[in-house]
Amino acid sequence: MQKPRRYKLLLDENISPRSRFPILNSRHDVKHLVHDMKKSGISDLEVYILAKKTNRLIVTFNKKHFEKLAGKSKKTGIIAVSTNVSDEQIDKKITSLLSRKKKKELYVKLHYITLP
Repeated sequence: MQKPRRYKLLLDENISPRSRFPILNSRHDVKHLVHDMKKSGISDLEVYILAKKTNRLIVTFNKKHFEKLAGKSKKTGIIAVSTNVSDEQIDKKITSLLSRKKKKELYVKLHYITLP
């Protein structure tokens, strides 16, 4: 049986602290922009550059601003989340997405998580 992939995620400042996502934290390397990286009020481009430098997938509610950055680097990707998705649902849905996708299907792309 293949070992599950472990991804590196960067939670944007508009996302709850990583402690709110127990499943993601147990399976992946999750860092919060403000609470872990101590970066507050930086531009979307600066968030993207930080994610690229650290090879992290960005998790954000800010789809509109990040979708124009998606596809610019093979070292990061975007997981945008609808604002009506609860923390518990975010935890489950992103965990599910990461378990189904290969790295090349996540990086250089934008994925949008919403409720049915």
